[in-house]
Amino acid sequence: MVQRGEIVWKPSEKRARATRLVDFANGVGFEALHKWSIDKPDEFWRKIWQFCGVIGEQGERTIHKNPNPNDPSAEYIATQFFPDAKLSLVENLLRCTGPGEALVAIDEVGKRSTRSWDELHQRVANLAGALENLGVAEGDRVVAWLPNAIEAIETMLAASSIGAIFSSCSPDFGAQGVLDRFTQITPKVLVATDSYIYGGKKFDCLERLAVVRKGLPSLRATLMVSPASSSSPDDTVDYETFLQSGAKSPIAPRRFGFDHPWYVLYSSGTTGVPKCIVHRAGGVLLQHLKEHQLHCDIKPNDRVMYFTTTGWMMWNWLVSVLASGATVVLYDGSPSFPTMNRLFDIVDQERLTLLGTSAKFIDSAQKSEIYPMKTHSVKTLRTICSTGSPLAPEGFSWVYEKVSKNVHLASISGGTDLCACFVAGDPTSAVHAGEIQRACLGMDTDVVDEHGRSMKQNFNTAGELVCRQPFPSVPLGFWGDGTDGLPDPKSPGPKFRATYFEKFPGIWSHGDFASWSAHGGMTIHGRSDTTLNPGGVRIGTAEIYRVVEQHTDVLESLVFGQDFNNDVRIVLAVRLKPNIALSEALIADLKLRIRNACSPRHAPAIVIAVADLPRTRSNKLVELAVADAVNGRTVRNIEAIANPEAISAIVDALKQ
Repeated sequence: MVQRGEIVWKPSEKRARATRLVDFANGVGFEALHKWSIDKPDEFWRKIWQFCGVIGEQGERTIHKNPNPNDPSAEYIATQFFPDAKLSLVENLLRCTGPGEALVAIDEVGKRSTRSWDELHQRVANLAGALENLGVAEGDRVVAWLPNAIEAIETMLAASSIGAIFSSCSPDFGAQGVLDRFTQITPKVLVATDSYIYGGKKFDCLERLAVVRKGLPSLRATLMVSPASSSSPDDTVDYETFLQSGAKSPIAPRRFGFDHPWYVLYSSGTTGVPKCIVHRAGGVLLQHLKEHQLHCDIKPNDRVMYFTTTGWMMWNWLVSVLASGATVVLYDGSPSFPTMNRLFDIVDQERLTLLGTSAKFIDSAQKSEIYPMKTHSVKTLRTICSTGSPLAPEGFSWVYEKVSKNVHLASISGGTDLCACFVAGDPTSAVHAGEIQRACLGMDTDVVDEHGRSMKQNFNTAGELVCRQPFPSVPLGFWGDGTDGLPDPKSPGPKFRATYFEKFPGIWSHGDFASWSAHGGMTIHGRSDTTLNPGGVRIGTAEIYRVVEQHTDVLESLVFGQDFNNDVRIVLAVRLKPNIALSEALIADLKLRIRNACSPRHAPAIVIAVADLPRTRSNKLVELAVADAVNGRTVRNIEAIANPEAISAIVDALKQ
């Protein structure tokens, strides 16, 4: 059995020399290059702009700091990259022209749709014109409740062309989960579907859509992507008809400031509705270009697919591949339907050069005993990316034994919070089992102890993952956090400050446990806060509590994540009314309520009943202490817990 830290792949000298990273580094090794990137960030990011061919007006200044000796956190947040720049995301993502495929979309039943570069240019211009004719203006919000299909990308690009802000949710989200997100940003336009297919089953969305539309009084129009049917609401507009209405007034993409808001992503917490993270256009674009071209070695004419939905930040990451002149391949459906070989079928069919997936999928594929190396060609595949949860050493071993001996397996980790990565692959150096190869260039990533001291020499000892210096994709802030809408990046709201800077003022704290290796790599050990992370999708406990505690038989509940099979499973502990037993029917009912109100990802894997739930002396439930105890970690602040025996009872219940 392969051991953690064991070398499982080395690039040949010829292959390493042919990478974009070597072209950029100009003979400098990765470690020296990374040191320069954080010692001289102004020089590094200016070179990234030039090397990656960003289209736009760069401006004279690269980094502008806003000193605040009394508040280092505010200074970190308010640091501006390229403050004088003007650019268009659409100009950058649609830099290519011609009849070649820009987008390929494959659904679960095998239907294949495409857009050439020229078609995509024209359709985006038409849709932008139609949106503007409807009254959508700069700063307005356009949202999509769509599967992973071409129309979602067209909508995002069209909105960006006129400076509108985009946001999306996948159609497996329940109506309340969608409203928890979209009501906060008051969208003008909703683009939706009437159904989707997953695992061989068709799921109708019209009933939920009616609830969503009723809960969004700000809407001026709802566009339906699915073919019109007799059951479609009469007051919706067919997407294609709407798009073509803009053909008489197409709009060329407009340039905006580097910090113009691009899209809103969502990160749930332990209280309240999900946080609306507003991402700045130039910063995210620059991060993605760097990660794609240098860490993943994506080149023009490559063909890239990441298995994702429109509700995960990896969808946004995937769309940006267009800016490197590569074709984006979309797959909507189950990765295991009709067999676990589905993604590898697409690798061969579409001649993929990069396949992105999750550690959970690799673990499932390993257990299914498929053998792609024998059943598929995979000869075009240069890179496999894995994210979502820590990839175990056995997962690395399986890829090289059963998929390809020549592929670069790049485990990566970052998050919705920055829409980018802190640590990622290095196509010029060895891959060690169970480790992410490098800290990303330009990111002053570190692991620190509880006092903020670096643990870089404390190999394989877990601490808090942090980033010591500002980076281009620090969010503008949270929507409505101290403001009525768009955040003021120079005046961070209280929620934003508490989320990332409460532990270590002036240093971004990400909420992950991590450790350095002797090879200069890193291992992510999971969340250090109470946010759940099954399969890499961040889920806040508050969304689950809101559903569970509406049940008449439940007095109160506590949700936490348990490490299980190289992933995280959600555990729900409930305290029931007297004389109520935890039956199979009650468990099924609770799971169904959560699935319908939130999403299938929110549904707990395990439900247990306990006599009492652990709480502080001020009567606050302690999710983090339970998660620590269940996962074999030292319970922090045990002296603050009024009934520690309740923690032991939960641990014992999970052993039964």
